[in-house]
Amino acid sequence: MIRECNQGDEVGIFKIINESAKAYKDVIPEDRYHEPYMSLQELRREMSEMTFFGYEEEGKVLGVAGYQPVKDVTLVRHIYVLPEHQRRGIGSKLLSYLMGMTTSRQILVGTWEAATWAIRFYEKHGFKLLPNKNELLRRYWKIPERQIELSIVLGMKP
Repeated sequence: MIRECNQGDEVGIFKIINESAKAYKDVIPEDRYHEPYMSLQELRREMSEMTFFGYEEEGKVLGVAGYQPVKDVTLVRHIYVLPEHQRRGIGSKLLSYLMGMTTSRQILVGTWEAATWAIRFYEKHGFKLLPNKNELLRRYWKIPERQIELSIVLGMKP
């Protein structure tokens, strides 16, 4: 079951993101990776800016995804699944759910250029690499220049 998350899910979301993000260790540059990958303070800020949805089984949230309408697009943010539950289609279900909700003319996803598994995941779902990533990242995201340098943007029209 997929449901909208609330403040009561904060600890679970924090765990899912930080356990899953360990995949970035030794993949993205050291100056961008730290533990926890997302602090509780940063998570709270993200939760105030977007809506998180969780994939739940037997009362336990196993994966999360953020949904953020910005200007004329929708951003899909933070799709993470607990490592022990990956490769079961949970991320795909979350992404499909978010894609079904959007009324924007375009859906965008930003990820690390070195996270080839994430890029393949989005491409499998019809997203295409966009050439103007710097412009898009500066227009729709609030991220540091160093992250812009190391990231890519994929997009699709629903």
